[in-house]
Amino acid sequence: MTDARSVAAQQQALEGIRIVWLSAPGPIPLAAMLLSDFGADVIRIDRPDGAPEVSGLGSADDPRTRGQRTIGIDLKNPRGCDVARRLLASADVFIEGMRPGAAERLALGPDDLRGLNPKLIYARMTGWGQSGANASLAGHDINYIAAAGALHPIGPASEPPAVPLNLVGDFGGGSMYLVAAILAALIQRSTTERGQVIDCAMVDGAASLTTLFHGMMAAGIWSQNREDNLFDGAAPFYRTYRTADDRFVAVGALEPKFYAALLAGLGLESTDWPQHDRSRWPAQRAQFAAVFGSRDRDHWESVFGSTDACVTPVLSLREAATSDYLRDRGTFVCWDGVTQPAPAPRLSDSPATQRPRAQRCEHTDTVLTQLGYAAREIQDLHAQRAVG
Repeated sequence: MTDARSVAAQQQALEGIRIVWLSAPGPIPLAAMLLSDFGADVIRIDRPDGAPEVSGLGSADDPRTRGQRTIGIDLKNPRGCDVARRLLASADVFIEGMRPGAAERLALGPDDLRGLNPKLIYARMTGWGQSGANASLAGHDINYIAAAGALHPIGPASEPPAVPLNLVGDFGGGSMYLVAAILAALIQRSTTERGQVIDCAMVDGAASLTTLFHGMMAAGIWSQNREDNLFDGAAPFYRTYRTADDRFVAVGALEPKFYAALLAGLGLESTDWPQHDRSRWPAQRAQFAAVFGSRDRDHWESVFGSTDACVTPVLSLREAATSDYLRDRGTFVCWDGVTQPAPAPRLSDSPATQRPRAQRCEHTDTVLTQLGYAAREIQDLHAQRAVG
């Protein structure tokens, strides 16, 4: 008898869903990777003469291209736009990250495609959104999170706001909200049989990520000053400390029992160090810093590693990829010679499988053939530089 669970595992959650996206930097590549990891047929439209990614990472080395196919189309060429429209006629989702109005000028806007494919979910990913005074302006992650109020609270009080990589705007406020919106639209389409337009803006997503802090402000328990609040490094039990070997540990002992375990590991008397007396926080930070600074990081890992004190070594990217715990859990994998985070989150009945990375314009002729173009037509499209 065949186990139903093993049969289900052969089909991934988004298998049969075709997602087409226009090559772009920022949040879209990570969103495309996540959707591909869940089994979607993801096709990236490349410009044949496109500039390299702003990160400097070539597509051949980029883990975010895993499991995808690529086609080179010159959208400024009328024949190229015809190819794109034929491709989108068979798509479930189209993702574009151009400035507002740019897709319409190519006759690839939502209204242009609605008659061609009424079920198409049209996802627009921008920094400032499709409306508002800034909609047509350039920007990057740091600009959007600054405008959203998400950058100001980050970092020590004595320094300018710290740049949190591009995790908050591009990936947190962009990629994750884009994927959530696409999945929600796919669920709704299953009952309405109609697509819709998604206006996903990083400034909106970054603002959404600050919801907790707006609630705390309303309750009078969050100030506008940096490093003056529970989660911004002011609390001695929720911050990082330098160790004797010039490395760091992260402390997150919020609950009283965890705080008690922290004090025990540091060899401090709990009666001398009350947790929520803010007037004593500066002295506590100094004392904790002195104790942590007296021994190296490995020592503190051995002291706290098996406790609930919520003390964790701050690992570099390379250290995280080789740590015993994450290796045992399978958090990182080495695919095609590149160490990278494994697909996440994990689905029990439809786990992600290893699929190769995609290079620029790699599958142009294969995709054209699947769209019904004859060999001679494909040759003509190349000759006319409509595809590459």
